[in-house]
Amino acid sequence: MAHDHHAPAGHGHGHAHGHGHGHQTDIDWAEMGPVLESQAELLAPAYREAMGWLAEETPEPGLIVDAGSGPGVVACLFAEEFPGARVTAVDGSGPLLERARARAARLGVDGRFSTVTGELPEALHELEFPADLLWASRSLHHLGDQRAALAAFAERLAPGGTLALLEGGLPARYLPRDIGIGRPGLQSRLNAAEEEWFSRMRAELPGAVAEPEDWPALLTAAGLKPTRTRTFLLDLPAPADEAARDYAAAYFTRLRDGLGDVLDADDRATVDRLLDRADPESLYRRADLFVLDAYTVYTAVRPR
Repeated sequence: MAHDHHAPAGHGHGHAHGHGHGHQTDIDWAEMGPVLESQAELLAPAYREAMGWLAEETPEPGLIVDAGSGPGVVACLFAEEFPGARVTAVDGSGPLLERARARAARLGVDGRFSTVTGELPEALHELEFPADLLWASRSLHHLGDQRAALAAFAERLAPGGTLALLEGGLPARYLPRDIGIGRPGLQSRLNAAEEEWFSRMRAELPGAVAEPEDWPALLTAAGLKPTRTRTFLLDLPAPADEAARDYAAAYFTRLRDGLGDVLDADDRATVDRLLDRADPESLYRRADLFVLDAYTVYTAVRPR
């Protein structure tokens, strides 16, 4: 699942997905590439499980498109999990797609791998063939008119092709309710602040249209037939390894940088301590740090 680097903390999910959209022009994508890659690699078990589930319905897709692919970790997983498929990664960031091509070459799947640089959904018109499986992981919610974007996604499906939409899920959890410093319930307050941030982000997008997040209804409105919904867990229990600690630290860093003005002084001080490597209570030293995250995938088929 691609992930959400636009939100200060990934809209409650702390992921990094790398789909370069024009409304966020201050991000240095070349610099973000390694961070986005390491975060997506941590999520690989959940992605592989989701791909196995998708294969039940779409066992032999000829062309898989990752719409909002970022540095190509997930697109390359698709190439590995579906050895008969061609995979096209579509993203607005040239530097991230360079990383995607390099990754495909390292993994030996570059003969079946291509990229398209451009903003969604218009860039999908550059595809040479319709998609048998189009994967959109938390890229849709960065487009102002989600209904129109889904209709554009649907147009690029082959008859009988599947759109797999990853949106929603649950906010990630990294720490217990009471962590021994600050007021208990820190994460719930941070999540509430993120929800407010997300609403503002949506409202400020070019061509923003307010839309209830009833994904099956929106898929139906796009002319597709909803088929299945399933939620996949990333469950990395305590004590966390270094990769999980880095993932959590990236989440809290984005929160502090993106929501700092919203947090009260006590919560800001707690987050600062969690991110201070020298502090015995920091994320880098705590024995109670874990990663528990939930990703919901909706599938719909274009009628033949």
